[in-house]
Amino acid sequence: MSETKTAGRTYIQSLLMTGCLFFIFGFVSWMNSILIPYFRIACDLQNEVQSYLVTFAFYIAYFVFTIPASLMLNRTGFKKGVKYGLWIMAAGAALFVPAALSRTYGLFLLALFALGTGLAILQTAANPFVTIIGPIESAARRISIMGICNKFAGIISPLVFSALVIRQSDKTIMDMVTSGALSGAGREAALDELISGVIVPYICLAVLLFIFGIVFYRSSIPDIDPRRDNRVEDGEGLERKSIFHYPYLILGAIAMFCHTGSQVISIDTSIRYAATMGVGLDAAKILPSLTLACILVGYLCGIVLIPKYLSQQKALLGCTSLGLVLSLCVVLTSGTVRVFGLDTDISLWFLVLLGIPNSLIYAGIWPLAIRNLGRFTNLGSSMLVMGLCGNAILPLIYGALADRFGFQQGYWILIPCFAYLVFYAIYGHRIEQWRIRK
Repeated sequence: MSETKTAGRTYIQSLLMTGCLFFIFGFVSWMNSILIPYFRIACDLQNEVQSYLVTFAFYIAYFVFTIPASLMLNRTGFKKGVKYGLWIMAAGAALFVPAALSRTYGLFLLALFALGTGLAILQTAANPFVTIIGPIESAARRISIMGICNKFAGIISPLVFSALVIRQSDKTIMDMVTSGALSGAGREAALDELISGVIVPYICLAVLLFIFGIVFYRSSIPDIDPRRDNRVEDGEGLERKSIFHYPYLILGAIAMFCHTGSQVISIDTSIRYAATMGVGLDAAKILPSLTLACILVGYLCGIVLIPKYLSQQKALLGCTSLGLVLSLCVVLTSGTVRVFGLDTDISLWFLVLLGIPNSLIYAGIWPLAIRNLGRFTNLGSSMLVMGLCGNAILPLIYGALADRFGFQQGYWILIPCFAYLVFYAIYGHRIEQWRIRK
């Protein structure tokens, strides 16, 4: 077999295995959208802030562990680091068992934190791999391919969770608890039965994650060194002594914070927002999947258009601008409509449509922010992954606003996020120095 064919085969195998990783990212992450209303009932939570501790516990791990993940990857290498990340996720999934047996919300949050820790390691390793495995000008296209794997997993994740965990008897229990028909010891026994549904699915998830860690480590994909493969293109970058001397990276990490936080708000809050319109959990469970389907459509457009017809920067600008417009529609419009058999306010469907612009923002930020970092690539990747803690913090802010001002008014938090993203798309990614040299 010729060297060119061998390289091409390795490239395809690398994308396939990395696509499996991104599928895992999506399947585990977007399950939170159904866990939030599920735990609210099963763990007897009292307000929106408590409910959104699910996303906080999961995503705050990105902030805490991405720098240690970078240091670990520098020592272990790419493939061994991925294996360890998957095993940590397996441990987090296994923690769901004692959490369910005791119906302890704090233990569930610890399990979610462990899952987030493993994902922080995987994200720190996988994103620069996808960025530098091919030409940088087509990086957004490769990230879009990975995004399809991620969001397809996200589409099926809430549906699979509902099918495996929420049995018909559980739906009856949830209705009775919500209506106040149960009380005292009977109510506690019913909630214990309800929460036990997570045990078998999460045991299976733990086993699959552990096995895939072994399979990935023994696969034939290259064990890359991003510090070598993402070297700088000109002499100017060699003068930089610190990661903080790359303004476009730091501003990109803030952009990642705004993007991921606003994206998870649009997905994870839709079921609760629909509930205020009289839509039950069983009917509303399709909403996160519909939003993720919109994101999937956006990714497919990115694969076709970038970079042949549309540059990464122009795609980012178009998506951030559309996101700002749709966010204003969410908070400023009202009126009853019937879509997919659901009678809801029209603002809910503008929230769902946010999936379209959200699709290419992540793919647009990453290559613009991580370019030419050289020996700082792993650390720069960690800083961008730290930006994913927006998933932890912004939903809590939304929950606080929703508790005080109402669910629709809580979505005002989206406006400054998308305004900053427009700034980064126009100007922020071009800033090479913090001040003009004399």
